Amino acid sequence: MKSDQSLQRKAGSWHRSDGEQPLVIIVDDDASVREALSELIASAGFQSACFASTRELLASDTLHSPGCLILDVRMPGASGLDLQRHLTQTGNPKPVIFLTGHGDIPMTVQAMKAGAVDFLIKPVRDQTLLDAITTAIDLDAARRMETMLVKRNMERHETLTPREREVLQEVAHGRLNKQIAFDLGISEVTVKLHRGNVMRKMEVASLSELIRAWDSLPGSMRDAGLTKRATEAF
Repeated sequence: MKSDQSLQRKAGSWHRSDGEQPLVIIVDDDASVREALSELIASAGFQSACFASTRELLASDTLHSPGCLILDVRMPGASGLDLQRHLTQTGNPKPVIFLTGHGDIPMTVQAMKAGAVDFLIKPVRDQTLLDAITTAIDLDAARRMETMLVKRNMERHETLTPREREVLQEVAHGRLNKQIAFDLGISEVTVKLHRGNVMRKMEVASLSELIRAWDSLPGSMRDAGLTKRATEAF
């Protein structure tokens, strides 16, 4: 199999400074298919790992790696659709590409509704599959970046004092300094001081950045202050 040279150049753009490269995980009970796919993926500059069954994959320590999955639908034991369902239930949003010789419309609809990147029928053009892989790896990279940003903002939020968290919450809801001062029973100068500390600790340079950081926090963390205020009101 031959791949487009542009894909080879594109593959280099996913190389990470921490040395963790995208991995294309292939799960197919046909050894010849696994070998052909592995060769195609390698020719495009990607790394791959092959498994003959979903059980074999789950017994490995591979699913945590960045990248995507190429799954056959019908295999001995758990099917590709079963694996996709398992990943969803366990909170692993790794992008899935289905590649099968036994697809039908209901199966395709089920896979796509569950979030599959693509549902391809064997035999498939090399470029079509490589395009799907490109899309899947881009999606995985974006999700991992979002997860990293959320984790970072949660850690920074934990460094805030209780009062600074209250001020952050009020600012995020569009309240002016004088309104915040009145609500919290403190001076406007003190509000400005807390607001400056919040900006510094959250490592943001503008109000819009602060709002985006706030919006990225889990709902339970954002609602904590409201619950506390409501309790104190009684």
